[in-house]
Amino acid sequence: MDERCDILLCGTGGFAARIAFDIAATARRPVSVVIAGRNAARLDWLVLAANARAAIFGAPASFRGHRTDLLARDAAPALIGATRPKVVVQAASVQTSQVIATTGDAWSRLVAEGGLSATAVFQTVISARVAAAITASGGGTMLVNCCFPDVVNGLIAALGHKVACGMGNVAILSNAFSGARGITDPARIQVLAHYQNLAPFRRAPETRSGPAPRVWIDGQEVADVYGSFADIRLTPEPVIDISGASGVPLVLAMAAGEDWIGHVPGPDGRPGGYPVALRAGRLSLRLPQGMTEDEAVAWNRAYEERGGLVIEGGRAVYTGALRDALARHSPALAEGFAIRDIESVHAEMRALRDRLEQTR
Repeated sequence: MDERCDILLCGTGGFAARIAFDIAATARRPVSVVIAGRNAARLDWLVLAANARAAIFGAPASFRGHRTDLLARDAAPALIGATRPKVVVQAASVQTSQVIATTGDAWSRLVAEGGLSATAVFQTVISARVAAAITASGGGTMLVNCCFPDVVNGLIAALGHKVACGMGNVAILSNAFSGARGITDPARIQVLAHYQNLAPFRRAPETRSGPAPRVWIDGQEVADVYGSFADIRLTPEPVIDISGASGVPLVLAMAAGEDWIGHVPGPDGRPGGYPVALRAGRLSLRLPQGMTEDEAVAWNRAYEERGGLVIEGGRAVYTGALRDALARHSPALAEGFAIRDIESVHAEMRALRDRLEQTR
């Protein structure tokens, strides 16, 4: 059977489900989607539910399942070769995003103290394999990496692979701000935001502090972002209902060869999130007047320089509180690693995580 498709969706978790279900509800042009994952029962359910939703909403979207374990060595090349997608939406990870709302073990405490870049290696391993498979296939497929794209997309690019962008993060805030202000034209708003900008909006307005995202509406920068959007409060757990939905219009546009305007994290491997435009199959930055690309990238990179993970000369370097937290448990890992060694580092990080998850 010919498995060629417009969109290949890797993963069967909550994030992938949101994407599939929103494609099923909003597609306006015929689109074929293959959902790939290793959990057969979950995979069958997502395909059934997505096709049912397409019928409910009268959307010309069709869904099929492809069972695979992307942790198996040859799985990614076989999957790309079988499905030959226009767009890959990579949402499969060996680290659940729910760790941000988890307490009670030493691993979750390390992530809470050092930041989500503690999970970067786990978020990279499958996405890097998928990216490598796309490269080996000759390219032509656009990769949207949903796994911690603010940081991971830079690692993928450093490995020599193309990655169009990610989903969520900056788009959570840009769409929350747009909804609060009744903005329906995405060209009216431009937001620079790193994933670390989400945390203050999970707290009560009176407790918010630290660097805020930068927001422009109709070309004018909002002077007091926390004050102007005090009514915006995110849930403590991952905001899948916004983040997963935010990329659906984009991937549908990619599959159909249409233009699109909005916000994405990690475009072409850049750190953090930016306003962008998709035109003629290419994503480009859509920055406020007077701001250069170097300024926007430096603004986003500064968050990881203060505490997180930065890329320097082919190495991933931990910084700030994250480096200190890792050093208490593994001085060797805290020193960072050569990005080409991501597979072996993944095994070392997994051993550390397994040990810390058993420590209360």
